[in-house]
Amino acid sequence: MEISPGTRAFITGASRGIGASLAAALAARGVTVGLAARSTEQLKQLADDLPGEHYVLECDVRSDESVREAIESFHQQAGGIELLVANAGITHYGPFRDEPLSNALEMSEINWHGTLRTVHYGLPYMLDRGRGQVVVISSGAALRSFPWAAVYGGTKAAQRLFAEALRHELSGTGVSLTTIYPGEIETSLHDHERETMPDWYRGSDAAPPAELAAKIIEAVEADRRAVYFPPIVRLLQLVHNISPKTGDAMLRRLRGGTAAPRKD
Repeated sequence: MEISPGTRAFITGASRGIGASLAAALAARGVTVGLAARSTEQLKQLADDLPGEHYVLECDVRSDESVREAIESFHQQAGGIELLVANAGITHYGPFRDEPLSNALEMSEINWHGTLRTVHYGLPYMLDRGRGQVVVISSGAALRSFPWAAVYGGTKAAQRLFAEALRHELSGTGVSLTTIYPGEIETSLHDHERETMPDWYRGSDAAPPAELAAKIIEAVEADRRAVYFPPIVRLLQLVHNISPKTGDAMLRRLRGGTAAPRKD
């Protein structure tokens, strides 16, 4: 799908991180962006800083009604949707045995069910016109989940399997789908838990979100099945698929023993 002036894109979780960087990159291409998030204050500032006309949309992806209304409002105001980006996500890292069930359920509601709601309500508008692209922001954790991130990895794996099947289901409709598997990216995703992150976490090595945004746009225009960024994410998937034990050994070498404490 060509991304050009006049293209209309709806992005959840657009107030910061990957969502905000993607919105900026799209706006620079003349795209009209629907900026959706729970809090609109940051969205208003972002909209003011972007070139062109954009729409600020209060959207809580935990709510069917909120997602439906936000997408419907954007469609009416912008006149259509060609690019639908399910990006909203949160983390609560920690040992599963110690994690409140409420944290696990919140991740499921936002990361996984939020994706379902976004695609459910946005896809019909694109199918009706026979043109568009869905982008699902999953995670490298969908390819090999990490200790202390069991639930987070589970939600991202659910996105992966959903997206893999849906891409095939959309064959012949004029609408396609690209899945994004980011590794560690410079965002505020872990700001609330910086002091308690597991030893294997390497935030200092995180990649800039603007670089990922450029890769996403390139992939959409080429209708690529997936984006793995940084490239080490793809290597990890390949090694893990061939031999999980070898993948574990690779991670221990790169991230230390806490990334794969069992050797059986």
